This record gives sequence, structure tokens and C-alpha cells, in this order.
Amino acid sequence: MTESPVKPRIGANEQEEGAPSRTVGRPLPSRPQVIRAIMRKDLAEYKRDRLWVILSALTLVMFIVVFWLLPSTVDETLTVGVHGGGLGQALEQVQGQQGEGMKMVRFSSPEDLRAAVSGTLDEDRVKNIPGADKVAIGILFPDDFASAMALGKRTSVEVLADAPIPSDVRMAVSAFVREMAYSIAGNDLPVKEPLQETVVLGKDRAGEQVSAREKMRPLFAFFVLIVESFALASLIASEIQHRTVTALLVTPARTADVLAAKALTGTTLALGQTLVFLIAVRAFTGNVGALLAAVVLGAIMASAVGMISGAAGRDFMGTLFYGILFVLPLSIPAFSILFPGAASFWVKVLPSYGIVEAMIGATSYDLSWSALAPELGLALAWDALLVGVALIALKRKVETI
Repeated sequence: MTESPVKPRIGANEQEEGAPSRTVGRPLPSRPQVIRAIMRKDLAEYKRDRLWVILSALTLVMFIVVFWLLPSTVDETLTVGVHGGGLGQALEQVQGQQGEGMKMVRFSSPEDLRAAVSGTLDEDRVKNIPGADKVAIGILFPDDFASAMALGKRTSVEVLADAPIPSDVRMAVSAFVREMAYSIAGNDLPVKEPLQETVVLGKDRAGEQVSAREKMRPLFAFFVLIVESFALASLIASEIQHRTVTALLVTPARTADVLAAKALTGTTLALGQTLVFLIAVRAFTGNVGALLAAVVLGAIMASAVGMISGAAGRDFMGTLFYGILFVLPLSIPAFSILFPGAASFWVKVLPSYGIVEAMIGATSYDLSWSALAPELGLALAWDALLVGVALIALKRKVETI
């Protein structure tokens, strides 16, 4: 007797061959859910990368400590060393005309004055001459200066200046010497000079100079952003090298989801670290809204640079090379704040210029939104371009794996 074959039972989640297909289980996740899942994975991988975690923490702590060690005040008084006999009353009269912007320190010998200007004055002598350690420019009057001026004779005065002293300060001291000559000759002060028009090139910060601490704050904040761009580049390069990106595309994630997650991860890392730094250095005292806008734009720029570097490099050294290649020109506007004056045109067109200028204006000078609009607009335009380039570069890299 022939037995008929037993037909296997179909389970609850199975279907007969040739039967119409149907969706089984939970529905596919939405795009935001996929992006959040990839971001959580990226942040977990970032935490496991001890090198960049330690470097980020050390950089943050170092910048905060150095910031609080920098001077917080600015002394706008020009300290001038003077040597010469018989000039007491004339010196006091001319200094009174100069106001509080000039302080004179008298030296008993030309040798001490020269040593003070050059910074080689003996420590014991510095203690005996109050203010000698602040002298960077001096006036060496001849012993017969007063009598020569009174008799209308020609004489010479030696102005001693340290190398870093700007030319305009030297000119101011020369004008001081001329007024001394007029005073001793018997002319009334102030001396009537020809009408002059002063044209300030760049931003005139006279009377509102910022301290070294205030100057370095935007510079430190910018480099916190840069460190996070290196971290993102290392993360992307590692995923490309280990083909983690291709594994993600087997899941419901699309290429656009991966790109969006990388951009958001980089922006989140850079923004978080920079906000911690700015809170620690008490930067949120001026135009807080404009400062936040500048930081967000800077974080987006750092994320874009990290994506481009990560897509270009094949390993750690390659990624580091491309990262430095991008960072060097971007750092120029940040360093330019240490050197007063008008920035060159080529510096103003760099992507990071608008971000750095907006940070300075918002924190040091409390500028309004309208005053910072050109800088923020420039940064926004550069961010749009860099993010576009970064997404195209990373997309092509993923597709060629």
C-alpha cells in the first residue's frame, strides 16, 4: 500500500509556494529613525576610538586652562623712559598735555635707559626704578638740551625703541620731543600744528582694546571645532576601510540616510565640544544669539571638512594629511585676530573668516545682528558649498567600494 506524502504544515509566518507575498512583521522604519540609528552607531564607534576621545578631552581642558591663565586686562598707557638733566618742569607740563595715555619713567644714566629698552636691565636696577620693566621706548635728551632750546640752537635727541614697537608709536614719541622743544623755547602749549585728517584703515579700536584673554577665546573655540573635524574624518575613513558603509546599505538605510547621519554626527560632536568650551570660559555675555549662530555655522563647516578628508584618505595618515591640507588655510583668519589692522582681501574670502569675525564681534564687542549679518551670510554661503562638496565626495566614495 502506497502512502501519500505528508504535506508539511505552514507556520504562522510562512506561506505556500506560489502564494502571493505579503508583508510580515513590523513595518519598515522611517527615514528619521534610520538616521538616528546610524548616528547612535557612529557615536558609539567614536567613544570606542580612544585616540580621538583622549585628544578631544585634552584639547578642551588645555584650552580652558590656558584661557584663564591669560591676562584679563589691557594697559593702554604708553610707558616712556626719559633721561636728561634740567627737564623736570618741561616734562611735567608736556605730560599734562598728553593726558593719561603716557607715563614717563626717569633714568639717571643713558646706560640704564638703553638696557631697559632692550630688556637687559639688571633685576636689582629694575627694583630701584619703578616702571622700568614696562619701558619699551625711550628718549635720550642731551645734557645741554634745555639751554640749547632756550638759545635757539640746534641739537639732537636720540629716540630708543625696541624692535616690535609700531611706527605710529615712534611717531607719537617724536611729536612729544617736538612739544618739549617748543615748551622750553617759550611757546605756549599745545603747539598749533597744521590741520590734519586722520584716516583709520580697518576698525578703529582706540579706547576699547580687548585683553589677550578676549583675543584668544575665538581662536581656541575655532581649534576645538577643528579637532572634531579630524575625529569625524578618522571615523569615516575607518568605516570605508572596513566596508562598514556597504554593510549599512544592506539594511533599510539608503545612501542619503548614511550621508545625512555622518553630517549630523560631525556637527553634533563639534557643536557639543565648542559649547562646553564657551560655557567654561563664560563667553555668553554679549550677543548670545549671534554667537550661537556662528558656532553652529562653524560646526557645520567642521563637519563638511571632516567628511571631505575622510572620503579622500584611505588610512589614518592619508586622512590626517588631507585634514591638515584643509585646516591650514582655514586657520589663517583665526590667527589674524592676534595682529591688529585691516585683513587682506584674500583672507576675507576664506571660508572661516566670517565665523571668526562673528565670534569676535559677538563676544568682545557685543555687535548687533545687523552689524554681523555680512559675516554670518558669508559663512552660511561657504557652508552650503562645502556641505555640497562633502556629500558628493562621500557619495562617490561609497558607491565605488
